[in-house]
Amino acid sequence: MDRELCQKIIDYLEQHNTLTLATSIGGQPWAASLYYVNDRFNLYFLSKPEARHCQHLRENSAVAATINDDYKNWREIKGVQLEGTAYYVSGTVEKAGAMSLYLIKYPFVKDFISVSRLKEALSSVKIYKIEPSTVWFVDNSAGYFDRKELKISAVNNT
Repeated sequence: MDRELCQKIIDYLEQHNTLTLATSIGGQPWAASLYYVNDRFNLYFLSKPEARHCQHLRENSAVAATINDDYKNWREIKGVQLEGTAYYVSGTVEKAGAMSLYLIKYPFVKDFISVSRLKEALSSVKIYKIEPSTVWFVDNSAGYFDRKELKISAVNNT
């Protein structure tokens, strides 16, 4: 296991806010941009169950995602690519932990909780979890098309 790569990925995840989630069902792909929080490599996002990506997850939990800045020079591109599974979080303890992380990273969400009208809108939102199986760290500044792979099962077994 490459501890330096693990830490580089975790740091990148913590420093960024938005992921692009790719889902598919019946051969129909979909991509959605979402705020996320991370607990090491696991990612959590809030979404309405009626959203197209959540509808896809009910039938096909396989996902891919990217997290990156918007670069003008391809030689500067850095980012995370991943594949894994995603699902609705049903456990009370895990939901509370994810929401706690969300409130720390996005303090403005507290406004949704404190204003009754916004609180009602937030009540229809659910917490979802992405469990990556493989994560790649892309860093073109380290060399053309530099892409390092990390198998999460190898990390979790050490």
